Amino acid sequence: MASYDLVVVGAGIVGLAHALAGIRRGMRVAVLERDARACLASVRNFGFVTVTGQAEGDTRRRALRSRDVWAEVAASAGIEVHQRGAFIVAQRDEALAVLREFAAGPMGAGCTLLDASEARAQVPGLGSEVAGALASPHELRVEARDALPRLAAWLEAAGVAFQWSCPALAIEGTSVRHARGTIEAGAVVVAPGAAIATFAPELAQRVGLSQCKLQMMRLAAPGFRLPGVVMTDLSLLRYEGFAMQPSAAALARRVEVECRDALAHGIHLIVAQASDGTLVVGDSHHDADSADPFGIAHVDELILDELRALFDSPRVEVIERWVGHYPVARVKPVVREALTERCVLVCVTSGTGMSTAFALAEETLETLGDRPPVAAAEP
Repeated sequence: MASYDLVVVGAGIVGLAHALAGIRRGMRVAVLERDARACLASVRNFGFVTVTGQAEGDTRRRALRSRDVWAEVAASAGIEVHQRGAFIVAQRDEALAVLREFAAGPMGAGCTLLDASEARAQVPGLGSEVAGALASPHELRVEARDALPRLAAWLEAAGVAFQWSCPALAIEGTSVRHARGTIEAGAVVVAPGAAIATFAPELAQRVGLSQCKLQMMRLAAPGFRLPGVVMTDLSLLRYEGFAMQPSAAALARRVEVECRDALAHGIHLIVAQASDGTLVVGDSHHDADSADPFGIAHVDELILDELRALFDSPRVEVIERWVGHYPVARVKPVVREALTERCVLVCVTSGTGMSTAFALAEETLETLGDRPPVAAAEP
């Protein structure tokens, strides 16, 4: 029977982050993945490691740490960082008031508040409906569907043993039974993504696990280069660090009238750019009890309407469309619970896996190194 210090079940970003944390602690690590490669939530996102606007406290702290790990790993693993920094563009005076309050507080450290002319000077293509912007230096962006395979290949070269197309079937103590046999482990981390019920059905029911569907697109290069990832007014209502500002209530009242349809579909605009100039744009949010695979054409058009309202007649040629899903639950931002004495399940339930997974993994391994993890979901 093969034996490892750590066995990780799942090769999405949360699983790979735990494999990295393990080898950095000198552990012998194996990863089991049911698919031939990561193909779900971890590769169907912006690859945007978001710091500014994250909830104050653990989420922001984890995002800052994970951003630093991404920078370290990218340099070693040949992962291209396509963009650095972010611009949150205010299209309404109420949104600019939110950004002004955020910039004045502790979470605004390092950020710069721009007036309308400064925003247009720094972000090419902006239309006339711009009140200002917040420039953040904290973010970085990778192309998720390229970064995950490169990260896995780099970990494998560093000694992590991968078994692809090999679903875990049962965890008995620290023995992991899988499709090809059994592995004995000093510790086990289950990173199941939305498949919590496969390993812990009672836990999935207790935390109210569901799926959030999002729609995204890739557009042909518009003929200009963005200096960073761009977000807009509707993002200020979805990111807790912005939504907690006093002026957010006035912004919400206005957009509830002006953007009723977009809000009904959970739309907020993010615009990211690859090195080839193409734009990744999205996204929408629909919660359901299962992974609905069907995209809605009207939702894509609403996202593109937000894009057209932001930029001055950008070239809009859709070259790819996709639907993604990530797990959500009543317990946010993370479910982390012991299944056995030396086995812990970790699931990001807030859509922040790319932004926080590396820090979460370091926390998990620190806990497993000293004592069994606490058998409770995080508040």
